[in-house]
Amino acid sequence: MATAHSSFPTAKPRLRAIGADVVVNVALPFVVYGWAAPAMGEAHALMLSSVPPILSSLLAFARRRSIDAISLLAIAGIVLSLLAFYGGGGVRMLQLREKLVTGIVGLGFVISAAIGRPALYEIAKAGMKRTGSDHSNFVRAYGPALFRRRLALMTIVWGLALIADVAVSAVLVFVIPIPAYLIVNPLLGYAVMGALTGWSLLYARRHGLNGPRAKALMPKIQMEA
Repeated sequence: MATAHSSFPTAKPRLRAIGADVVVNVALPFVVYGWAAPAMGEAHALMLSSVPPILSSLLAFARRRSIDAISLLAIAGIVLSLLAFYGGGGVRMLQLREKLVTGIVGLGFVISAAIGRPALYEIAKAGMKRTGSDHSNFVRAYGPALFRRRLALMTIVWGLALIADVAVSAVLVFVIPIPAYLIVNPLLGYAVMGALTGWSLLYARRHGLNGPRAKALMPKIQMEA
């Protein structure tokens, strides 16, 4: 039987990917804002600081013909924050960026679990279909009711954690300067996603969902071209 770690990328490519994400989503926006703010003002500097993440996502899409969930949330959040800003929301709406979409996703996760249709169940099914795995055998192996209960719990945990992430960010925009927020906020997001992913893998492994099965439970949205 394959072990869980054999189904995931090796450490070096994963570390390189994390480093590239930090540069694009943390370092470059911080540098761009610091360079542009004195001449352009806070609002336009914040808009300009969103260019590196957008360009990175577009380049990734052009190269792989796919876009991952984080990039999708970032782009959608930037678009929403711009709409909110021009609708009178002010600079703080620009600071929140992708957190606006993160909050919607978190709320959707909680609601889906509350109505008995946990979002992770649908995501797991879609992921297994995409990789050619037999989802029906997977569900039968653990029992439909038990399977759904476990995914409902995971869905609630993810949803509440994402909502908490947004709540903390909403407080930060009022208590720390914009340059500090540009550093702290994305790092907070990475910490939340890392903690959720680690907990999900441990929970899945504890209940015998190893290897590709554990990977299928990760809430990863792949938009195929």
